Amino acid sequence: MEHEKQAERALVVGVGMPAGFNRDADGEVRGGGVLRSSDEKLMEAINLAGAIGVEVVFAEFVNLSKVNPPLLLGGGKVDELTEKVAEMEARLVIVDAALSPRQQRNLEERLGAKVLDRTGLILEIFGERARTRAGRLQVELARLTYEQSRLVRQWTHLERQRGGMGKTGGPGERQLELDKRMLRTRMAAVRRELADVEQTRGLQRMARGKAALPTVALVGYTNAGKSTLFNRLVDAGTLMADALFATLDPLMRKLKLPDGLEVVLVDTVGFVSDLPHELVEAFKATLEEVVMADVLLHVHDAATPEREAQAADVREVLRQLGAADKTVVQVYNKADMLDDDARALVPVDGLSVSAKTGEGVPELLAAIEEILTGDWVPLNVRVNAGEGRLLAWLHAHGKVKEQALDDDVWVMRVMLRPSDVAVWERMGNGDVET
Repeated sequence: MEHEKQAERALVVGVGMPAGFNRDADGEVRGGGVLRSSDEKLMEAINLAGAIGVEVVFAEFVNLSKVNPPLLLGGGKVDELTEKVAEMEARLVIVDAALSPRQQRNLEERLGAKVLDRTGLILEIFGERARTRAGRLQVELARLTYEQSRLVRQWTHLERQRGGMGKTGGPGERQLELDKRMLRTRMAAVRRELADVEQTRGLQRMARGKAALPTVALVGYTNAGKSTLFNRLVDAGTLMADALFATLDPLMRKLKLPDGLEVVLVDTVGFVSDLPHELVEAFKATLEEVVMADVLLHVHDAATPEREAQAADVREVLRQLGAADKTVVQVYNKADMLDDDARALVPVDGLSVSAKTGEGVPELLAAIEEILTGDWVPLNVRVNAGEGRLLAWLHAHGKVKEQALDDDVWVMRVMLRPSDVAVWERMGNGDVET
């Protein structure tokens, strides 16, 4: 009888950095200045670890009063973790912080286990979730960028053996240079492939623009329920799972709103706090759908105490993407998990919904339509019943609010975009009243 493969046993170490280490290059506090408790940070790290299928056998949060350059953590704490690794028979230690190549190498030697930092962990998750060619290429480019500075780890044992004072490098140095050259070559090839993918995606966006289909993109912190809401809206069969990063590649489906307006709905990868810069850059091709969208639906997990901190992190990623000025609908999901007191805390400018039960979804669809048609112009038009092309154009580009047949003439009340009013007039159709 075959035994099921056991999950790899792992330790998770959350890290609270000293004052000043949680600021970005501009001096701003990461996460929009909203601070999480140590318990919340550790729980997120545990959830991230669970997303790659490991068994977390021990977790601890460590607040650092100062950074120990060789190890990040203090020597005494590393000794304690070394004992835990042996006691728990763990083969992996996840450190929820950014480690330098030197720190990662030193920790692995001291702990006797593989070490993943936050960036490496997120890359592992992305690698498991990528489905399309674009997604797999983006993951590969991010991983190559991450590994570029870590190649030297593989050859330190050869460097120690090199010795001597000669000018010619030893086998470790030669192999390292070869690996670096191969890595640079592969990175260039991946970038070329990504450019081809982006050109195709650009043509698809142009086609949607010519079809006059507005784009609505769902964004939000990972595990906020975006994919479940996407399913509820379009019944698209999107992967639904209570797992972080359940969606990596953007999924697009056509959605018809209550008054007949068709839009393209886009589901995107979830955001996380302190998303490494190289990941934001590598995933620009995927996240550009956010930048190109007409409306963003910011999906919040209304049931988590981390809601405000997560919202600040999402706003920060949108700022990095250049999408901070987009029209945003605040959608507070998981209403089915809220009691009356919690429901009262949902902001008045937001919509309370449950992707699971469908509560609030009709109001959400109406809100999307109201935003997209807010500047549309009402027209009274008369079109001969035999003018099938004109009638089809009106139905495709506008919202027909009323229509009645008067002998052989359709009398219609139509809502059109301002740009489409001009097109309609250029088509030589008279008898139009606003």
